[in-house]
Amino acid sequence: MTQPNQMTVRLKLNGQDQEIEVNPFDLLIDVLRDRLNLKGTKRSCDVEVCGTCTVLRDGLPISSCTTLAVDVDGTSLLTIEGVAQEGLSRVQQAFIHHGALQCGYCTPGMVLAATALLEAEPHPSETQIRHYLRGNICRCTGYVKIIEAVKSLA
Repeated sequence: MTQPNQMTVRLKLNGQDQEIEVNPFDLLIDVLRDRLNLKGTKRSCDVEVCGTCTVLRDGLPISSCTTLAVDVDGTSLLTIEGVAQEGLSRVQQAFIHHGALQCGYCTPGMVLAATALLEAEPHPSETQIRHYLRGNICRCTGYVKIIEAVKSLA
């Protein structure tokens, strides 16, 4: 039952139709992590664009820490948990093969950003890869291997 001030958000989350009751100012990251137990979406900066909270809305990367949950009503949302529903994706496999992960904190956002890039541009140049991943910060300075992993899929 909807509480006063709550709204129903209807979306396709990781391929499954969902209805979620949210307050008007609930952040998407809080709903994903705390209410839906999707912990792969990380919290880090809360206001900058660091990329750890990246999810794909209708195939495009967004920062879930700056997106209201009500703003995803009627959309398709993909989290890192949805990427590997039927085994590791080719992007995840490339990251492993190229050692493109260190601490792993940025990895979910990087994988989702690379997934979106390769869907939009199956054969990106290195410049396009760097441009597309610029909203994701790797504090371990693992960019070289990340770029190599994405290039291997182009």
